[in-house]
Amino acid sequence: MSWRWALRSWRSSRARFNGRSHEMNFSTAPCGALSSRTSISPENPTKVLVCRDGGYLGARRLHNIRYQHDHDRSSEEESLDPFSLVADELSLIADRLRSTIIAEVPKLASAAEYFFKMGVEGKRFRPTVLLHMASALNMPIPRPVSNDLFSNLSEELRTRQQRIAEITEMIHVASLLHDDVLDDADTRRGIGSLNLVMGNKLSVLAGDFLLSRACIALASLGNTEVVTLMATAVEHLVNGETMQMTTAADKRCSMEYYLQKTFYKTASLISNSCKAIAILAGQTAEVSMLAYNYGQNLGLAYQLIDDVLDFTGTSSSLGKGSLSDIHHGIVTAPILFAMEEYPQLRKVVDRGLKDPADVDVALEYLGKSQGIKRARELAAEHANYAIEAIDALPKSHDANVYISRRALVDLTHKVLTRTK
Repeated sequence: MSWRWALRSWRSSRARFNGRSHEMNFSTAPCGALSSRTSISPENPTKVLVCRDGGYLGARRLHNIRYQHDHDRSSEEESLDPFSLVADELSLIADRLRSTIIAEVPKLASAAEYFFKMGVEGKRFRPTVLLHMASALNMPIPRPVSNDLFSNLSEELRTRQQRIAEITEMIHVASLLHDDVLDDADTRRGIGSLNLVMGNKLSVLAGDFLLSRACIALASLGNTEVVTLMATAVEHLVNGETMQMTTAADKRCSMEYYLQKTFYKTASLISNSCKAIAILAGQTAEVSMLAYNYGQNLGLAYQLIDDVLDFTGTSSSLGKGSLSDIHHGIVTAPILFAMEEYPQLRKVVDRGLKDPADVDVALEYLGKSQGIKRARELAAEHANYAIEAIDALPKSHDANVYISRRALVDLTHKVLTRTK
């Protein structure tokens, strides 16, 4: 049981990833043919060449071709939802998270659990990705046959991989608490942000507390390579936030700089967590890098769509303020693409977008440009690479492995089509 969404072979190039650096490097360059739109350098396999001539046009169509389901799939298969498949485990993880973040100081406890309460937990996107990655990389072991989706996984290994999902969620929520302070946000997940409700100091301390609890959980795994991966993800979160604070015009208007920052702020945590799942399972360096590459490209696609929704969504649908980035002077992919069509927009952006009149002018240029469309197509391009990584995993005849691999592919589609 396998699929062939990919239009070109990943396997011929996946060996390049083995043993290489994970640091993302982006550069922009003029492109010609479609096949040269994005390439991987043998010298630096994670260096992505991003076209500046509109080379991403058609990427959504490319993703749709790769995503098409076989016509002979059963209706039961078609009804499978990635989140529903792991609903029980997500509930278990949520319960453990709430018990993990109990603090001796009542105020700190209330702050730390703010976004872990029932009803405001979010969709638990990252834990869902990681649970399916764990099953997608499952190596069969002798045990009685069961209809349980995850029956082939040893309980001890599964618990350790669940712990990675918990650690990832704690790091993610900690970063949200810190980001909301830096951005002076007043809403998050449809409710008042913690900094608005309890103040900046307590919000920062709650984020620090979550990071400390994540460190304790990480240490309990007793795997130094996994500790290094997750520590690197935290370092990247700080690097990305610092990069976002830059006022240098040449960097704020650089697609290369934007993609590097996006990798640090969003994709690094998912990619390093996916690789940690593979390492705990005892997978090879090659397979571990495919897991990393899936998370890397899924994370980039996720943030690109997030940046699009900041312009196209509403505050009620997003659970936070729309047009938040541009009102804070943050330049994202849609505006960067709009500047390529309308170079005069650069002067407006260079002034920092502090004047509401400049924001209105920027939005006017964006509205008549292909900026939104091209940002979506760039997201679809990265979603394609995520699919290719899954398609390149060693073949398995295990039905549960197949289901989870398909769920990981389905998640790329959900990222591209989400509205909040």
